[in-house]
Formats: sequence, structure tokens, C-alpha cells
Amino acid sequence: MVEEGQNVDLEAAIDQLLNVEKQMRLAGDVAATRKAVTEILQLCFEAKDWKSLNEQIVNLSKKRGQLKQAVTAMVRQAMQYIDQTPDIETRVELIKTLNSVSAGKIFVEIERARLIRRLAKIKEEQGLIAEAADLMQEVAVETFGAMAKTEKIAFILEQVRLCLDRQDYVRAQILSRKISPRVFDVDTSKEKKKPKEGDNVVEEPPAGIPSLLELKRIYYELMIRYYFHNNDYLEICRCYKAIYEIPSIREDPSQWIPVLRKICWYLILAPHDPMQSSLLNSTLEDKHLSEIPKFKFLLKQLVTMEVIQWTSLWNLYKDEFENEKNMLGGSLGDKAAEDLRMRIIEHNILVVSKYYSRITLKRLAELLCLTVQEAEKHLSEMVVSKALVAKIDRPMGIVCFQYEHNDIHELQVVAVL
Repeated sequence: MVEEGQNVDLEAAIDQLLNVEKQMRLAGDVAATRKAVTEILQLCFEAKDWKSLNEQIVNLSKKRGQLKQAVTAMVRQAMQYIDQTPDIETRVELIKTLNSVSAGKIFVEIERARLIRRLAKIKEEQGLIAEAADLMQEVAVETFGAMAKTEKIAFILEQVRLCLDRQDYVRAQILSRKISPRVFDVDTSKEKKKPKEGDNVVEEPPAGIPSLLELKRIYYELMIRYYFHNNDYLEICRCYKAIYEIPSIREDPSQWIPVLRKICWYLILAPHDPMQSSLLNSTLEDKHLSEIPKFKFLLKQLVTMEVIQWTSLWNLYKDEFENEKNMLGGSLGDKAAEDLRMRIIEHNILVVSKYYSRITLKRLAELLCLTVQEAEKHLSEMVVSKALVAKIDRPMGIVCFQYEHNDIHELQVVAVL
């Protein structure tokens, strides 16, 4: 009986406020209309009548000539109630109601984006990754003029993360391109300019949105995940290099040492090309590298024109290689050990090509610690990838290295027949 009485009182109070809301709305009184609609929602909330709350939000938003300011006030007010819902079903219902009310309305586009992000988080917690990813992709925050830059970036990074979680790498790449890496290099120490009259006023990001430098780290960590799926070692290295440049990481040895280790490993794993060579030399000049002498020695071996013995190198660095799984960023991948051996073989072939114009396949195999068949296979692959120019005379078992540039006379040329 008490509950019935409460319901009657609630309905009566709502009806009274609805009459006030109608009069004020038709009179075009913004402040009074806003006050009336928010009081109606507050009554439903205090009575814990969630069904009535949802109904009133929908009904009020559909009123003829409803004022934009009233709808905005309603959506913002009801968003404060989300965390106070008694169970997950009620929470989802309220978010969906607010989402449907704000759909297609530019003046509440930021609120809608925040609602969808909350709903996606709930779906993700329920294990529905695909649904969460689809929900997030409904919103194109890059077009929102009033949304803070950090909030936009954080939203797009969530879209990218969910796509990576569902292994949708194509869409993850498309979404990641909405963020230019240059955006993270803006000088945040400069004072914000006061908006001029007529400019869009940019809203402050809500609490919990990371700073620009934190977002930079998140962005590059997600890009590492993206490049990792197809073992693009050079791009992974460049991502770690960008993380390494963040001031908070450069100042803390416990953070920069694992990152610098990863930079070294992925530099070695990356196929030889001008970009890899440039990064290799710039990393060798880093003063911090002297803190991890084993890795400095490893990089120096790669820039020195000498044959590297794979077995002795692997014995020396196997423990360090295995230890990466306990470091930041995790293990180097299943193929990494095999690819590392491949890079050493390629390095050795390049070294041999610098010192020999002609060499027997048998002697080449001995220098590379491979069988003749393996040596021929690796050499052929390098010729196909245009890493070097060579011809193999199979009947004679001789390899001829050729040079397209004019500095051939500067090289030490030795023929072994």
C-alpha cells in the first residue's frame, strides 16, 4: 500500500511538472524548461523508479519544439545516474535510452560518444569483444569540434585496441591513421590561447583521460601490437624508439633500459636496408647504450665488416634473448630466433660480397657455417630481394659478385677457385 501511495505521489508530482514544462517550452523560456525537465528526472531517480526515468527521458525529448538546451540538460543529468543503477541490466537500459535520445543530435554528440564508450566497456567485460568494437566504430569523434584533443585521441585508441583484440588488423590500421604521430610532439608547456568570439568552445576532457604523453605511449604500444602480427621488425623498432624519446621514460633507468634492449633486438631482426642502417648508427651513438655493454657489442658486430659465427653469438646471447619475455613488451615472438639467425647469415653474405668478386659455393658455405644447398638458397633470396647483385655458375660451383657503382676498385677483391 505504501508503494502504491508513493507511485501515485510520484505520478502526481510528474504531471504537475509536465504542465509547467509545457508552458515554459511553448513560451521559449530556456532556463525554466531546463529546470522543469531536470526536476522530473530527479524525482524518478529519488524514487528509484528506473522504468519511469527511461520513459520520461524519451517522452520529454520527443515533445514538439523541445529546446536543445533542455535535451542537453536531461542527457547530462541522467548520465550522472548511470553509476548508481542497482544492476547491470538497468545500467545498460539507461545507457541505451540516452543513446537513442542523443542519436543524430549534434548538440549532444560528445555525450553520445561517452555513452557508447561506457556501453562498449560493459560489452567487453561480458566478453563480447566484437560487439564492443562494432559499437565504438559507430562514432567518428575526429569530426567533433568541441571535443578535447586528448579525449578524441583516447577514443580512437580504444577503437584501435578493440579491433586488435578481435584481430581485425585492416580496420585497426585504418583507424590508427586518423591519428598523426605529429600530434604528440606539440609543446604542451605553451599557454592555451583564449578562444575568440565565434570560435567553438572546446570542452574540458573528463577525469580519467590520460595526458598527451601517456596517450603517445599507448598509441605506440598499440602500433607495436599491429606490426607484431606480420613481424614488421623495423616498424616495431621505430615504435619503441618513439616510446624511448618520451621524457618520463628517458629519466627512469628502470623504464628506458627494457625499451632500449627492445630497440637493439628489433634493429638486429630487421632486414638490412638504408632505414635500418641509419637507425643502427644513431642507436650506436646513444650514450645510454654503454649502460648495457652486451647490446653495444652486438650492434658493433653488425656494423663491422667481419663474418659473425652464429653458434658462438647464440651461445653468448641466448639467455638475454630468452630473458626478454620477462621484460617490458614481452617475448620477441616465435619466429624471432629463426629470423635472428637469418639476419646473421645475410650480414655474413654481405661481408663476403665486399671482400670477394668470385668465390666457390663450397667455400662460401664454409664461411657461413652452412651446407652448400642452404648457402645457395640464402644467397638467391638476397639477390631476389635486391640486397645484393650476384650470379651463380652452377656447373662450375662459382658465385660472382657484381657491383653497379664505380667504387669497385676500393674493395679488396680476392678470388678463391
